[in-house]
Amino acid sequence: MASAAVLAMASPAWADMAAAEKWINDEFQPSTLSKDDQKKEMEWFIKAAEPFKGMEINVVSETLTTHEYESKTLAKAFSEITGIKITHDLIGEGDVIEKLQTQMQSGRNIYDAYINDSDLIGTHFRYQQVVPLSDWMAGEGKDVTDPMLDLDDFMGLSFTTGPDGKLYQLPDQQFANLYWFRYDLFTDPDIKAKFKAKYGYDLGVPVNWSAYQDIADFFTNDIKEIDGKPIYGHMDYGKKDPSLGWRFTDAWLSMAGEGDKGIPNGLPVDEWGIRVEGCRPVGSSVTRGGATNGPAAVYALTKYIDWLKAYAPPEAAGMTFSEAGPVPAQGNVAQQIFWYTAFTADMAKKGTPVVNDDGTPKWRMAPSPHGPYWEEGMKLGYQDTGSWTLMKSTPVERRKAAWLYAQFVVSKTVSLKKTHVGLTPIRDSDIRDPSFTERAPMLGGLVEFYRSPARVQWTPTGTNVPDYPKLAQLWWQNVADAVTGDKTPQEAMDSLAEQQDNVMERIERAGIQGDCGPKLNEPRDAQYWFDQPGAPKPKLANEKPQGITVDYDELVKSWKDGNVK
Repeated sequence: MASAAVLAMASPAWADMAAAEKWINDEFQPSTLSKDDQKKEMEWFIKAAEPFKGMEINVVSETLTTHEYESKTLAKAFSEITGIKITHDLIGEGDVIEKLQTQMQSGRNIYDAYINDSDLIGTHFRYQQVVPLSDWMAGEGKDVTDPMLDLDDFMGLSFTTGPDGKLYQLPDQQFANLYWFRYDLFTDPDIKAKFKAKYGYDLGVPVNWSAYQDIADFFTNDIKEIDGKPIYGHMDYGKKDPSLGWRFTDAWLSMAGEGDKGIPNGLPVDEWGIRVEGCRPVGSSVTRGGATNGPAAVYALTKYIDWLKAYAPPEAAGMTFSEAGPVPAQGNVAQQIFWYTAFTADMAKKGTPVVNDDGTPKWRMAPSPHGPYWEEGMKLGYQDTGSWTLMKSTPVERRKAAWLYAQFVVSKTVSLKKTHVGLTPIRDSDIRDPSFTERAPMLGGLVEFYRSPARVQWTPTGTNVPDYPKLAQLWWQNVADAVTGDKTPQEAMDSLAEQQDNVMERIERAGIQGDCGPKLNEPRDAQYWFDQPGAPKPKLANEKPQGITVDYDELVKSWKDGNVK
């Protein structure tokens, strides 16, 4: 009788560990941890979750393959292992920001934790409504912080760290915006010979925008057809829609070379053209020392419009981001300068026109080419980093339970398997695992890129942007005016710069962001700023220098030797 009572008392914990072992064996493989270490980590979660058993916790993220796996599979696993019930909602990216804004403005706890883009880092550290994780892990949340979390293993911590040196968000998934091209066409001897005869240099991965334009023109107007079907040298989208804003805020201007040197973001002028002094934004118009309407930004917008009209399929101008995304997989696009690695899984599906019969891709991804204003030491492209964010308005006990779930879905126990499912790596140990070495030939350069030293030049929106939700919505409307021809590129960027300054001026007047809030410079003659070193940069006499390309296989070899290019 006594022994039965002891068993009854022990059974809940035993049942949890039994669930953990079942999940470890059935689902959480491969892992960078041994099964014994996975069990050890799960034992810690079970013990840490004990005070919160039976609680119902609500978290939210945008709809991505990675988050679908978390919502459907990992939330269930976590609930069975810890006894904390998780509802992980999946909604649109704009809706996530809207819910977050509502919680910030009302102080009402809508969700117990958010996965939102690290693009909001400048917003979070200035409004001080988000719990700095550095403080949390050392203080109130210490008893619920996984001793095996291994922060140094995360690739994106510099993106989620404020100017005060504190960590505000924990990366959950990452994907970069790279260059995509048809490797099979670029290595075709006849096509290569024709390109060399016309341009005098080799067809290859374009290093600069001049080469990208030459290649776009060559495929669209010289090659014209592959296997009797039209081939286009470029793909993009241009519909007046919020996604048109991402097309630009996701570092298009910095790819042209509009900002200053600095990793992860240009200082003092970033890729949105916003200048900071210390930690205070002081303006985005050239007359205030910004670069949003400077020559490099106007060049970037002009090239986007020219290429869309001249080299992309005719229907591209009327498409949104999500409509344009699947087009290259249909086989009629030779290259794309602005392509998110989040599309890798769909692009690698057997049976599509861009995949060989043996499952290997006909395409590859490579570093994005840069415009003529770009200089060594600048960021080269954008990386999306969806990151766990805890709000001060969430009651501490609920916050603790949600933090356990957040750590669970990025833990080494589950992280490698999750990376194989969603292909959005966050841990260096995952991308270097032998299972990815084996899978690399099927993923068209994703593994090689994330293992390369070049990956640090792809970064999210940084800390210069003081209020991402308010400023981001200005971009698509102004860009659309230029796409439709209602405004010239210069007029559109002038309008955008002025509107950004107006928003920052309102924040300054309200005094709600403290010592790091905006404090705008008085306008002065643009030439004064052009005469200073760095951004804003004066107009170049020649915006189309000689095209430069690099052989893809040589590029990958140089990465393996530890070179950025």
